[in-house]
Amino acid sequence: MSQGQGMTQEPALQGLDTEELIERSPQRLFVLKEGDTFLVADIYGDVTGAADGLFVNDTRLLSTFCLRYGGRRPSLLSGGVSQDNVFFAAHMTNQPLPPLGDAATPEGVIHVERERLLWCGRIFERISLFNYGRAPVKAPLTIRFGADFRDMFEVRGQQRSQRGIAQPAVVEERAVRLGYEGLDHVLRTVSIAFSEEPVRLDESLAEFSVEVLQRTPWVLYIEVGPSLAMAPSRARHRQAAAAARRSMRMRQRRGARTYSSARHFQHWMDKSRADLALLTTELPTGPYPYAGIPWFSTPFGRDAIVTALQTLWLDPSLARGVLSFLAHNQAQQTSSFRDSEPGKIMHESRKGEMAAVDELPFAKYYGGVDTTPLFVMLAGAYAVRMGGASEIDAYWPALNNAARWIERSSGGNPQGLLTYARGEASGLANQGWKDSDDSVFHEDGSSPEGPIALIEVQGYAWRAYLTMAELAGLRGEVDAAAHWKSRAGALRRAVEQHFWLDGLAYYALALDGTGRPCRVRSSNVGHLLYCGLPSPKRAQAVIRQLLGRAFDSGWGIRTLPSEAARYNPMSYHNGSVWPHDVVLCASGMARYGERDGIVHLMTGLFEAATFFGMRLPELFCGFSRETGEPPIAYPVACLPQAWAAGSVFMLLQAMLGLHIDTARMTVHVRQPRLPNELDRLQVRHLKVGDQVVDLSFQRAEQRVVAFIENQRGSRKVHLSVHY
Repeated sequence: MSQGQGMTQEPALQGLDTEELIERSPQRLFVLKEGDTFLVADIYGDVTGAADGLFVNDTRLLSTFCLRYGGRRPSLLSGGVSQDNVFFAAHMTNQPLPPLGDAATPEGVIHVERERLLWCGRIFERISLFNYGRAPVKAPLTIRFGADFRDMFEVRGQQRSQRGIAQPAVVEERAVRLGYEGLDHVLRTVSIAFSEEPVRLDESLAEFSVEVLQRTPWVLYIEVGPSLAMAPSRARHRQAAAAARRSMRMRQRRGARTYSSARHFQHWMDKSRADLALLTTELPTGPYPYAGIPWFSTPFGRDAIVTALQTLWLDPSLARGVLSFLAHNQAQQTSSFRDSEPGKIMHESRKGEMAAVDELPFAKYYGGVDTTPLFVMLAGAYAVRMGGASEIDAYWPALNNAARWIERSSGGNPQGLLTYARGEASGLANQGWKDSDDSVFHEDGSSPEGPIALIEVQGYAWRAYLTMAELAGLRGEVDAAAHWKSRAGALRRAVEQHFWLDGLAYYALALDGTGRPCRVRSSNVGHLLYCGLPSPKRAQAVIRQLLGRAFDSGWGIRTLPSEAARYNPMSYHNGSVWPHDVVLCASGMARYGERDGIVHLMTGLFEAATFFGMRLPELFCGFSRETGEPPIAYPVACLPQAWAAGSVFMLLQAMLGLHIDTARMTVHVRQPRLPNELDRLQVRHLKVGDQVVDLSFQRAEQRVVAFIENQRGSRKVHLSVHY
């Protein structure tokens, strides 16, 4: 995951003291998203300007949005986001109010409720006050607001030598408009409008003189968005709520559904599905999963491809949307600033001011060495899932260009390995999935000189070559198929010869520019298993180590074992646990017949999820599991995160040994297992060609049996089970 500024995630911690980190940690913040707009606020519903706010197209429009009643923050009763991720609600009550007449108002008399949603790029908020006391209550209600119009990279700590110009506030009877003209000459505005007329309204504060009668609600509607709204009202709020709920329901209905016999496990699957729906944005090219909130709510290549691979067996439409978008944005020109070359697949795209004026290269940035082979891998997997090479006809030119880029980029390496070296200092120093500055190193902790060949990237490139050979063969392009097959064979031999470390019985993390191996064990090698490159004997040696104490934290596989020179369980990439990394390792193990280890990994991640509100974060710390203690959160991890949400579904597929061969209308199941918490799992509405199938997996004494419960369509689906 890119930091978008060529540095590690840790700078996002700058400017926050310990108390703020705890209070503003991902587990204590609540997210709403719709399209290219998202809102992050605390459990009270307040925005304070730390790492929270209302963001539109990588710009923070609303940096302050705080409610006070009687001059004080109300006492919290509860707060959270609905299961479908559409609504946020906070329930509070008044603190003691000073006497405004004969007597003071005691605590706990007024119920204060904030309910909000996002729709059409706007916040729709309803504030309700209800008086349970025996007499009317008078108190001021204030809403403090502000807009700093900071670029996302500024919010994350990037310093700028120059900014645009703040515009004078426009204050009307029931609305305020704030504006800022950036260095890109774009005028960005935010309007805050109220259904009731405040007794005081200026550029930062709305104050209402509220009298709440006994057993009678007082309600205020607020709308916040880039353009000035019509007068907020109950009707507009209800219409927006109904439309937002319908939209989310449609997104969640895509693809097959999974149902389990265990309530808590079902909750995890449902929350993961809801998070994927939340993060998926409808683009002109189709549905696309944005990477994560708050830092990465934008198209990323690598993250979207992995998320599409995780869910391909259930929902091929996501893969189609990802392939279409990335093919449409494939690099056509060479730019050292953007790390682009013809055929290369995009790493990330940003729409903020700093990207627009080229302060940073991320408007469209191509500095990922692995995204291009992963794109080819996804296309091949999608073709198999959909039943033939014709399914990727629209992408065939892009795939050929991508494969030729891989080949050209490997040509300068003596062993034919795919390497990277950033074009300019403004780009990413490391360009694999572990892209922080310190993530690649030698055994003694020193940094290698480039160009660098990462181990997992060679696996992706090998699989991409094989994919091109298979697809070209199916298309009748015999010479091209032979060429790509030859390239795959040569690359496999080079990896086995130059990366394998006999003394460690493991593959090196990378080779530096001189061909010297980085003799560091890492989880990256699990991705090599996922691609299927290692020989069975070497794969088993790797699997044993990944499941051993050095890597296994008890909650999942660490990115590094503790003996590594740069090991730090609190770091971003050097010893933490990333759920998507764990499941790619697990899927690699499944390819080589491992099942019990996958059940163990599933159990660890599921139990971790129970401590994170049934929502796995982007990553968490890699400390060893201790009896009775929860996993330790990484303080600025994205939550939700697409490839963390998709992890449960890839793990299920690996555990069930499930492969769908649509061309032969067959579902293959190999040595199926179920998580320890489950006795039964159902997969309903699974599309295989034009047939819809309901599968069932049932624990029966010492094994799990699989059978088709029902199928609908014109062509029968066969189930092939090997126990």
